[in-house]
Amino acid sequence: MTTQAYKLRGELIAEALATAIIITLGDSAAAMITLYDPSPYATAYWGVCIAWGLAVTLAIFVTGSVSGTHANPAVTLALTVFRGFPVKKVLPYVAAQIVGAFIGAAIVHQLFGPVIDAYNTTHGLTRADGGAAGVFFTAPGAHITPIHAFWDEVVLTAVLLLGIFAITDEYNTVAPQANSGALMIGLLVATIGACFGFLEAWPINPARDFGPRLFCFLTGWGGSAFPGPNNYWWVPIAGPLLGGVTGGAIYQFLVKPYLPPRGGASA
Repeated sequence: MTTQAYKLRGELIAEALATAIIITLGDSAAAMITLYDPSPYATAYWGVCIAWGLAVTLAIFVTGSVSGTHANPAVTLALTVFRGFPVKKVLPYVAAQIVGAFIGAAIVHQLFGPVIDAYNTTHGLTRADGGAAGVFFTAPGAHITPIHAFWDEVVLTAVLLLGIFAITDEYNTVAPQANSGALMIGLLVATIGACFGFLEAWPINPARDFGPRLFCFLTGWGGSAFPGPNNYWWVPIAGPLLGGVTGGAIYQFLVKPYLPPRGGASA
């Protein structure tokens, strides 16, 4: 195996592991708020948001030195467009992220499977009806249509990538240092969830939704998972991809050109 192939293998393992960590912890928090009555998060939704955010932080700490921890096709696409990430790595990275999300969903199912079945029995639901689906994948909230949700996700993911680009820009003099960047990105994810999560559970990551959705399609949820009510499956994919590029463009063209000169000299 060549050095390049060895390096790529490590990067793909890291991307799968990072996404599996995020989904395992994040979807477990979703299970805690969905399946239990009274929910431990019933009056503390911020706890769910923090759990998702710290899951992202942990994933970065574990894998960031290997792959950069994209863990999100929207991040990979934005980095490709604006920061020179190699085009030939995009599809392998995205595939690894989806595989990781699928594995994370499988772990959550292993942990909470009996509770899911009890919840559905208690509420007269079945998996085919979509019972407990909110543990694994997203759906529009009250009063939100699929098209509205699409534009929501464009905006939310633009906010995410705008923040990530700012936090990771070495020439941004007020960006956090490397040791705290992971925490700030996690808090950014948590803040987006706290501000917008009830709209459609803030997927802001195509792999985060599609991997668990695919797992559920194969384990009893069927059409309620894919294509989902009103063919919703495409929204958490297309919205974040467009939003990621939009957020990256906002930073690259409206912020980056006006950062202090790299050499510290005045214009």
